[in-house]
Amino acid sequence: MILRPVARAVALTAIVTLGSLALSACGSGTSGGGGQTNFVTGADGIATVAKDERKPVGSITGETLQGKPLDVADFQGKVLVINVWGSWCPPCRAEAPYLNEVAKEMKTKGVEFLGINTRDSDKSAPKAFEDDYDISYPSLFDPTGKMLLSGFPKGTVTLQGVPATVVLDRNGKIAARAFGGVNENKLHKMIDPVVREK
Repeated sequence: MILRPVARAVALTAIVTLGSLALSACGSGTSGGGGQTNFVTGADGIATVAKDERKPVGSITGETLQGKPLDVADFQGKVLVINVWGSWCPPCRAEAPYLNEVAKEMKTKGVEFLGINTRDSDKSAPKAFEDDYDISYPSLFDPTGKMLLSGFPKGTVTLQGVPATVVLDRNGKIAARAFGGVNENKLHKMIDPVVREK
């Protein structure tokens, strides 16, 4: 079958658009989108919520990749950075050194980091990922995304775009988020204002 010039242009545009979306984040198949989240997104792609409009996360508890029990509620009183990632995701590999570096740097300022590994069918690949990047903080194992969908208010995270990074304030409420890969500068833009809050 031979495509006419207009049909060929439409098909090419669709292919280019899908390709560019795949480069910025890794797709999966389910979404936690929709809902009123009170996020205001800046030109840098960082979405923030005013302190008096923040919503708490729900119960996020499970087993780490190392087999230890972990509950997000245990981080109450600290600023918590949660990074959702998959070992199969190129942007997750690109951001891993930045996350690890900032996690080490900010620990003395009362900031903790936590990963949530999703869409990996078993622990072998994500454990190898953590070893390769010498990750210094724990990750919960959430192969089906159930923890993400039940723990975060609707519209906060989406399984269609991994990686995602969420910052919780000292009261366990969602203060900022970013979809796609992050670097050191973007992480500090998300974390530093929350650290300065009283």
